Amino acid sequence: MGRLLKGDPATFKRAYQEFCTLPVDEDTRGEIPALRTRQTTIQKPVSIEGPGTFLGKMIRKVEFIPTDLEGWWFDRTDHRECLPVRVSIRNVWTTGQIVSNIVLRSGPPQNYIRLVEHIIALRCGMDIDNVMIRIDSGDPPLFEQGSLDLVNILDEAGRVEIDKPIQYCTVKEPVSMVTPEGKFLTIEPVDPANPTLEVDCAVNFKTAIGKQRIKFYQSPEMTRKGSIARTNSTFQKLLYCKTVGKLFADVRNLGYDKKNVLIAGRFGYVNKARLIKDGKSLEAVWHRAVLDLLAAVALIENGGFLGKITSYKAGHSIDVEMIRLLYNEGLIVPFDPANPTGT
Repeated sequence: MGRLLKGDPATFKRAYQEFCTLPVDEDTRGEIPALRTRQTTIQKPVSIEGPGTFLGKMIRKVEFIPTDLEGWWFDRTDHRECLPVRVSIRNVWTTGQIVSNIVLRSGPPQNYIRLVEHIIALRCGMDIDNVMIRIDSGDPPLFEQGSLDLVNILDEAGRVEIDKPIQYCTVKEPVSMVTPEGKFLTIEPVDPANPTLEVDCAVNFKTAIGKQRIKFYQSPEMTRKGSIARTNSTFQKLLYCKTVGKLFADVRNLGYDKKNVLIAGRFGYVNKARLIKDGKSLEAVWHRAVLDLLAAVALIENGGFLGKITSYKAGHSIDVEMIRLLYNEGLIVPFDPANPTGT
């Protein structure tokens, strides 16, 4: 699986062998999605409101605006003195402690946005290259349908092509990293004959979620399919939040409930699970792949990323660290679909 950028080789070997024993629950790979040649932005502004993630009693608003700037940007309207924050690995502040999430920040300390992953993941899957996201706080809204509400309003916004070519990139060689717990990521270069972003993602929980694995080629259709998947939590964490967790501000005000979070007990789900395939819910792995893993890919600002990503038991921390390593090691290189061999 290529060069190991971080971690113990023996641990990686054991984890990879364990991963290979997992059956594939759903494989949607079919025809390779066609690559676009021109950048796009949205045709008109759209907005949506919902209860805050970290302050559930507050209603938060997000507005998507067409822009001439390249990339995705966050503009906090409650801090007009601050510049917009670009969605980039360079602006990742933290991946959270009590609540695991990607936090972006640029400039002064107050110019941050928490739990951005479920928004920025759409940069990889909704055929929108450039957009300005206005938000009235650092606390984005939470929805009962995962990110499907965001997908729907972006579809409503329409698309406009810009007279700028899309730049694509890949990695120059296969690379991997692994944690001491056996969580790993592997990223491989694009196949010049079949240029796409392929995902092979698996989770393995000691709850009702259990072992789940999916394979797909990234596309707007896959984003729409997976965007309804909610963040998952254990029943033990739910009890913690309702008891001891109330001592901490980040927990006592959380907007999570049984409608917007999938809650898994040891032997069953506390609430109704989604994305059923052959009698088995794959909601957890679809959320992990489409709304968490691809959020890290969205942090690559060099252009649309092509290649293959294999993920096993990973999360935000390892995702972000891997993208940083790709930059630090100079592993991200341009890829031209019109000249795939570079000759």
